[in-house]
Amino acid sequence: MEVVILGSGTSTGVPVIGCSCEVCTSDDPRNRRTRSSILVEHAGAYILVDTATDFRAQAIANNIPKIDAVCYTHTHADHVHGIDDLRCFNKLKGGAIPCYGSPATCESLQRNFPYIFKPSEGAGWRPHLEPNAVTGDFDLFGLKVAPIEIEHGKSMIYGYRFGDVAYLTDCSGIPGYSMEKLRGLKLLIIGAIRYQPHPSHFSLGQSVEIIEALKPERALLTHLGHSFDQEKTGAELPPNTGLAYDGLRITL
Repeated sequence: MEVVILGSGTSTGVPVIGCSCEVCTSDDPRNRRTRSSILVEHAGAYILVDTATDFRAQAIANNIPKIDAVCYTHTHADHVHGIDDLRCFNKLKGGAIPCYGSPATCESLQRNFPYIFKPSEGAGWRPHLEPNAVTGDFDLFGLKVAPIEIEHGKSMIYGYRFGDVAYLTDCSGIPGYSMEKLRGLKLLIIGAIRYQPHPSHFSLGQSVEIIEALKPERALLTHLGHSFDQEKTGAELPPNTGLAYDGLRITL
């Protein structure tokens, strides 16, 4: 299995529009962050997590040949609004692409993008998704996938565990029953938006506390704001923990 970090940035991306801070003006390409998303490659299948705002650019930059399924964490704009660019992958596939999410997420997607879920004949080139509301473990191409309930401010959204890899973006709290589903990980990818506390995202210190509690073999921080410099912040982190960056590939 291979995991590709398609995007590692928060909802503004980095550089932030109009900002001239040290990170936003950095020459280090790892400090240029599109909106958060990953791609899981397993047994010849390509599983996308979220259609980030920058999905088209991510697909081109990473030479994604196809999309076999999409798992949605929640429906905030930075995690969904690249959805229309799935139509190119529908054409490559020759049919609909299944998508997965919580019942609330699937309902929201169908309400906000009806043309994607009920395409009409002769209506032009449109994406086509088949919704699958999941509340427990399911199988994708021989890979066990577990939705993990996590807190995002006052909302409850999904992270996902794919075999020995877990992806928890936009996280501000993890219930005890979800922590138990995250034991024994080889790789944990978890959000950390800034150094200071935030009402709906983990700060750097909070994410490190979760990593220390779960003890994965390796951890990467994602959904990063412009407080974090790849080189300087990376040097501050515990062993086997680092900042994700766009285009990073991890083979397990």
